Amino acid sequence: MKAYTKTTYGGPQVLKLDEVARPVTKEGHISVKVHANSANPADWHILRGKPFFARLSYGLFKPKNRVPGADFSGIVEEVGANVGQFKVGDRVFGGTLSEGAFAELKNVPAGMCAMMPENGAFPEMAAVAMAGATALQALITHGKLEKGESVLINGSSGGVGHLAVQIAKAYGGYVTAVCSSKKVDFVRSLGADQVIAYDRKNIHKHAGQYDLIIDTHGNLSFDDYQRMGRRGVMVGFTSMKQMMSLIWRKAFSRFSIAQFTAEPNTADLTTLASLVESGKIKVHIEKIFSYREIPLAISHIERMKTSGKVAMVWDNPSAKTRQ
Repeated sequence: MKAYTKTTYGGPQVLKLDEVARPVTKEGHISVKVHANSANPADWHILRGKPFFARLSYGLFKPKNRVPGADFSGIVEEVGANVGQFKVGDRVFGGTLSEGAFAELKNVPAGMCAMMPENGAFPEMAAVAMAGATALQALITHGKLEKGESVLINGSSGGVGHLAVQIAKAYGGYVTAVCSSKKVDFVRSLGADQVIAYDRKNIHKHAGQYDLIIDTHGNLSFDDYQRMGRRGVMVGFTSMKQMMSLIWRKAFSRFSIAQFTAEPNTADLTTLASLVESGKIKVHIEKIFSYREIPLAISHIERMKTSGKVAMVWDNPSAKTRQ
């Protein structure tokens, strides 16, 4: 089968489209014929082996996993032993940081997948897996957002951010979103109650007060969280120095800032599918690439200027359409 492989750390140019052996369907796993993928910041961080400490998980001197990729959607081709919730022919989506998704066939734990909604397209559902799980877990699992609470979402136009705005509104939050002035109209269209353009107003001097701060961009300091919020969740970070400073300050304070690495699970993915089906969230896909352009898609998101998500489709006419 076709798959992208990597044998060394580096930029998208280290990816090669190869023929690899089909994975064996393990117990508790399903094998999915991949129709679409999506690219995430985690993909290029892992690809480059940065930050360096991440190599403790992904391979110190060279990548442990040959095939990259986290997000996917497709059709179940084979079901392993002790899997009761899926059958051959089911339309599913999911994601995992153990990689392996940039391939024609993905073998994945059943607990990291969910059924696609009837109105969900393959690119759309591939794009919602990691980003949607991250947004949902940031807001609900770790942020404990309750109906009527105010939430500031920093980095509201990107993959995680644009879904976080919509999920927060779906759960009854009052949303103030932070983005560039070029993307204000886009973020307003997502349902944000207020929008702050960071290139017109210094967010590091903003005096607003919020129940919850969600930072998907990763440039807020500990003082920013403490000044503006009652509690916070850090999803990303812009530099090791910034992250370590925040963690150090947090260790000596009672102020609550959660930090986590999202891992999709069936329950959260099912919630996301329901939100898509009901129209409460819409995945904005800025551009769709062919699977032959996966390195180009990763280069595209590495510029960190994307509105919403990008998706990549395999050679299947139904991959681009709802069915």
